Amino acid sequence: MDESLSLGRIAGVRVGLHWSVVVIVALITVALARGRFPAAHPGHSPVAYWGLAVLTAVVFLFSLLAHELAHAVVARRNGVEVEGITLWMLGGAARLRGEAPSPAAELRIAGVGPLTSLLAGGVLAGAAVGLDALRVSGLVVEAVAWLGAINILLAVFNALPAAPLDGGRLLRAYLWHRTGDRLRATRGASAAGRALGWFMVVTGFADVLFVGSLSGLWPALIGWFLIAAATAESRQAQLRGVLAGVPVRRVMTPSPVTVPATANLSDFLGEGPFGRYRHAAFPVLAADGSVTGLLTVRRAEAVQPQARAHTTARDAMLPLDDVVTVAPDEPVLDLLPRLQESPVRRALVLDRGRLVGILTVADVTRALTWPTPPQGRGASGSLP
Repeated sequence: MDESLSLGRIAGVRVGLHWSVVVIVALITVALARGRFPAAHPGHSPVAYWGLAVLTAVVFLFSLLAHELAHAVVARRNGVEVEGITLWMLGGAARLRGEAPSPAAELRIAGVGPLTSLLAGGVLAGAAVGLDALRVSGLVVEAVAWLGAINILLAVFNALPAAPLDGGRLLRAYLWHRTGDRLRATRGASAAGRALGWFMVVTGFADVLFVGSLSGLWPALIGWFLIAAATAESRQAQLRGVLAGVPVRRVMTPSPVTVPATANLSDFLGEGPFGRYRHAAFPVLAADGSVTGLLTVRRAEAVQPQARAHTTARDAMLPLDDVVTVAPDEPVLDLLPRLQESPVRRALVLDRGRLVGILTVADVTRALTWPTPPQGRGASGSLP
């Protein structure tokens, strides 16, 4: 989930908001201002209801942030790099680069989130009791009590043993510890996640169809998200299982077609798509043979037709500093996050500064779809 608005860094972790956060803030605000608050404490002005509802929704977002920050901090302490945190419509997501090194580390990283929400819920519930004893406005007490209850509910829901919930990570840690097989453990947790997701989808739509309550759409939406996320997590685990230990040199396209830095774009575009330039991106080489950048057909086409005869590949290329580069012996798994974040979805493979290959997402996909040879055969292939 990509962020739309950066909030800076908290505890050294980059934090951002996705645009869909507006949806959850709006839903919570309307539900509280037009439903719960007036029903529980009638007689207040609309300004009081709406103002407190907005404040409550914002505090709820901060509680989600605390939950994800707890994951991020513990992950870093266990040697897992944290890319950042993004808050979005269905909660928050801490983007971790890499896997936990052991079942114990997985247990700590996953378990701290629900514990943080449970602690926040307990503190807020205690605060609501204290405020009520001090005879603070019942409307304020209601808001604090709601925050306490929703955090406890968040902790319980996230503790369900189904991926990608925190409980699914706990289940994976347990299965990993019992079997010693991380991939098998991930498959088990993902299957549990899909089962829970389908249960929520079916019961949610049943609520809509047979009871006539539109509130069933919310659990159905969450269930659909769980199915998609659990399936994606299972595929990622399969990818890691297939590509574990595989170096870039075995997946890359060696000796890619290049274009001279001095070539003009008219000649370049004139030779495709049936001539020499029949791909979509080409490393650009200087006169001494060193690579200086990457030229894509899209960047070449963006130049006005009348200017192409006077525009060189060097003028239109993506500079080397903006291109993902990798050594041929680097593991493919370490490269994948950078490759997926790259706008051109390609990496140039350099061996001591010399271009030896190019790697695309399609190359990785092709490697994954190639049938695995039967046991006892194909073990002595000719791949370098």
